Amino acid sequence: MSRKLEITINEHKIFASLRNTATANAVYAALPFASNVQTWGDEVYFSTPVSHQILENDAKDVVELGELAFWVEGDCIAIGFGPTPISQADEIRLAARINIWADTDYDLTALKDVQSGDAIKLELR
Repeated sequence: MSRKLEITINEHKIFASLRNTATANAVYAALPFASNVQTWGDEVYFSTPVSHQILENDAKDVVELGELAFWVEGDCIAIGFGPTPISQADEIRLAARINIWADTDYDLTALKDVQSGDAIKLELR
């Protein structure tokens, strides 16, 4: 059975499919929750009630558009949608190695209008 969630930031409704990973299981168990986003280049990130301290075998710091990441050291979810201050060329490079826990087809580049402090909500779909 596919596990899905809805992420709401302002007028953006992002539907995502959770992967079959320990990180995805930890996020799923914590749903629903709300937070406020911070921005860093073309990335939004936010604190979560999830405490998952294990980097998975496929952890990485350069992500593909549509991959949702969990930053283990910060207990944060990160959504990259373009270059960050440490990216090389057009890559989406996050600040540290992260676990990919979900995927979306939503056009994440639309998040360019999101500002630090904006509310975000995650819930089961």
